[in-house]
Amino acid sequence: MSGHPAIDRAARAARDRWGAAPTLVARAPGRVNLIGDHTDYNDGFVLPLAIDRDTAVAVRPRGDGRVVLHSEATAAPATFEVAEVGERLTGWAAYPQGVVHELRYRGVAVGGFEATIASDVPLGSGLSSSASLEVAVAVAVSGLAGATLPPEVVARVAQRAETRWAGVPCGIMDQLAVAASRDGAALRIDCRDLSLRAVPVPPDVAVLVLDTGTRRELAGSHYQRRREECAEAASALGVATLRHLDPEADGRLPESVAAIDRPLAARVRHVLTENARVLETATALAAGDVEGAGTLMDASHVSLRDDYEVSTPELDTVVEHARAQPGCHGARLTGAGFGGCAVALADADRACDVAEAVGSAYRAATGRDAASYRCRPAEGAALL
Repeated sequence: MSGHPAIDRAARAARDRWGAAPTLVARAPGRVNLIGDHTDYNDGFVLPLAIDRDTAVAVRPRGDGRVVLHSEATAAPATFEVAEVGERLTGWAAYPQGVVHELRYRGVAVGGFEATIASDVPLGSGLSSSASLEVAVAVAVSGLAGATLPPEVVARVAQRAETRWAGVPCGIMDQLAVAASRDGAALRIDCRDLSLRAVPVPPDVAVLVLDTGTRRELAGSHYQRRREECAEAASALGVATLRHLDPEADGRLPESVAAIDRPLAARVRHVLTENARVLETATALAAGDVEGAGTLMDASHVSLRDDYEVSTPELDTVVEHARAQPGCHGARLTGAGFGGCAVALADADRACDVAEAVGSAYRAATGRDAASYRCRPAEGAALL
């Protein structure tokens, strides 16, 4: 056993199907974003960490130029030709298909292959199950082709697969966090130049992911509209992206923001204040100031709820109950919003009590179950 259940299942499925061990196995984690949402596509700052839940891809070469994908989540395999775009696949298989063609576009000599896929990352919950799949496929397939790609390139390949092939206009945060995170640390990413800095998470702190049981589809949600609003605001303010705006010395918004229409001004306010909160949270965590980091997370949720308008009653409820628990330092929605998960920082020795109390209170308030995951900051993707 590897200590990574998804790896064991993918490798076992490969042996059962092929009668032999796979040539290579790659793993890529999910991720949770501590703070910094809807800043990545505005060239801002984010502070995600990889979680100890993986997608694993076991591969072997084929000589006929075809790709055959077997997922533990579906009965029928997905297939396509490597050399031709042909018909674009839909659903989960669009992500690996996009990765293959983006790798070939970059000159990686991808040939036919067969893969078995297993994952422990919950789908549609805001924990980047799609980025986890994309990055795991990119690492496995490039390894099979004899190419070693740096994490930044893997992330770009995966992002282009998601935007061009799956139709989700995502930023770079998810894929880069999945590809490049460090064990025991969050990863401060400057999305303008992709510079990275590991920020240690104190070992006596637990990261709790609280799943509301509601799901969202980014391609069909208001996510694209938020991106458009930010682009409209940047154009109205005469800047390339909202990152190019700087708050006044006293923290107030530039006077020019007041001249644009609401809700655009509110979107700008969120992005500028969220960028500042990311930097302050990274500083607080590095100094062991968990309470300060939690206060900033609380403020982030208020901004996402009121200025960016991406929260839901379920997310507000689970965040409210998390904050009320002894031992919880702060909580906020995580990911794009519109459903999915919240994230909380809690004392490690009280994390189970926090999760149990939130689950009971959330069930009483909504009639839904709130699954909880206690996550450890994990290493990014790897070829095994």
